Amino acid sequence: MLTKQERRNKIKTRIRGKVSGTAERPRMTVFRSNKQIYVQLVDDLAGKTLVSASSKGIEEGTKSEIAAKVGQAVAEKALAAGINEVVFDRNGYLFHGRVKSLADAARNGGLKF
Repeated sequence: MLTKQERRNKIKTRIRGKVSGTAERPRMTVFRSNKQIYVQLVDDLAGKTLVSASSKGIEEGTKSEIAAKVGQAVAEKALAAGINEVVFDRNGYLFHGRVKSLADAARNGGLKF
């Protein structure tokens, strides 16, 4: 039987085989820890992070509300950098809860997936 981490790594590998980011349409990758959530827009061809945001410093609200604020923040930074289309990489996490809140807020902020 697979552990939770092994299962996530298996899903993550399968996703990364199909999803890749470019300068015009970077990969929006999410990392979720127990307390924080981080998001980056990555150009895989150049191996470079274009935009990033995290929940560090945001203390009020539930974890899902904080994730929504991070999604809004990354959308604002991306639009300021001239990026309006991304490829979403959920990084092996299920698309619900904090990951879904972040993605919905980024969509509402103007990013197109």
